[in-house]
Amino acid sequence: MSIRYVVVESEIGAGTRGSSLGIKAMEVVGWNKQSEILAKYPQKTVEVYNQELYNEVDTPNAIRIEPSVKVLQNVTEAVCESVRKEFPIVLSGDHSIATGTIAGIKKAYPTRKVGVVWIDAHADIHSPFTTPSGNVHGMPLAGALGLDNLELKINDLSEKESAGWNAIKNLSGVCPSVLPEHCVYFGVRDTEEQEDQIIEKHGIRNYRVEEIRHRGMVPCLIEAIERLEECDLVYISFDVDSMDCDYISHGTGTPVSKGFDDVEIRQIIGAFLETEKVACLEFVEINPTLDEKKNKMAETAFEILEDVLPIIERINS
Repeated sequence: MSIRYVVVESEIGAGTRGSSLGIKAMEVVGWNKQSEILAKYPQKTVEVYNQELYNEVDTPNAIRIEPSVKVLQNVTEAVCESVRKEFPIVLSGDHSIATGTIAGIKKAYPTRKVGVVWIDAHADIHSPFTTPSGNVHGMPLAGALGLDNLELKINDLSEKESAGWNAIKNLSGVCPSVLPEHCVYFGVRDTEEQEDQIIEKHGIRNYRVEEIRHRGMVPCLIEAIERLEECDLVYISFDVDSMDCDYISHGTGTPVSKGFDDVEIRQIIGAFLETEKVACLEFVEINPTLDEKKNKMAETAFEILEDVLPIIERINS
């Protein structure tokens, strides 16, 4: 089995501009280091619609949801095609595309149980009914789980918003694409009340930074891997804001302090890769326009990819 980069330079799901440049920022790191890892394997570039950023918003509870659906459909098809014969490494702008990545895996393997490892400062489990911001990059896991969370509804949706959200929930043709008991959070520490309620209701496990440092990384990873034991396939989504913005950099749209360091991220990703169940790895939300340390966030993400790629190559050889 080979490897393929699936490149999604979309940022229409985010509230802050610049994440579409994150992949180019990683390429700059590669050029400067004379590393060929991003040129080593073929790339599939997904069509995106960032030109929609110039248009007036008429869906405040799901901002730019119509073009977001188009991007997610494109991602779903690209990942579905790739994951059947390759190991896709998804390099993306904003995190909204994760719903499409998960849907692509599920569409390719509709009868298999898909596990989700969500490494992030944010839960991303809002729906258009509960979102305080309307930004679609705060909704990808809710979309994959098919959750509306109507119990804590604060928004009434327009027909356009409702149609778009239903399309997102049904991207894979199987709703939900994943189940709550097959999802594990790492590093989530910035949530709203609606998210806390739905996480507690469905028993989604969150391994916080302080817990991992108190108990130790190894026992937490063993436990997390056991929680996903019945899953046939595992998907890892790595949002760079899971890392400590004060230690690494503020080069992401929604930086949060007291996160992981890069060594801990390598350990988490590496441990799940070693289970040989991982079908796809995703990097999201690098924003070089916000980086006060030149290109530090992209450098760190690149180095993490550099470290875990040999594991992917060995397992998929």
